[in-house]
Amino acid sequence: MANKHEFEEIIPSDITAAQQLQERIIRSLEEFGYSPRDIFCMRLAVEEAVTNAIKHGNGRDVSKKVMIHCRVDGECVHLAVEDEGAGFCPDDVPDPTAEENLDKPSGRGIRLMESFLTSVEYNDKGNRVTLVKHREPANEDAGDPA
Repeated sequence: MANKHEFEEIIPSDITAAQQLQERIIRSLEEFGYSPRDIFCMRLAVEEAVTNAIKHGNGRDVSKKVMIHCRVDGECVHLAVEDEGAGFCPDDVPDPTAEENLDKPSGRGIRLMESFLTSVEYNDKGNRVTLVKHREPANEDAGDPA
């Protein structure tokens, strides 16, 4: 096995293409022996980031693309997802845990990514998110993945 998997891919704004990309990334984590919890966290984060790029960034416009850069090694997963949209300001997304927002669906995915990953960073324009997940120590791998 190589000491890292690294690739760049451009996909159309299409959920099926996003699912195929997600499975490619998950296979890399499995090949490096990541725990079920780490895989669960990354599956959720990849799905959320790419779906947001397709739906919100590119407005489901099939002529627009989503660019992905992924690197997986034995210690860390690094994923950058960029869309062709105008971008957004993460600070403007309402806090989904605030009482007035409990019934609103927006913002939950961003908060989940932030809670499951080591870091979530956006470029200045807000159309590129970089996700980093460090491998959890083996003694924390036991138990429920969530």
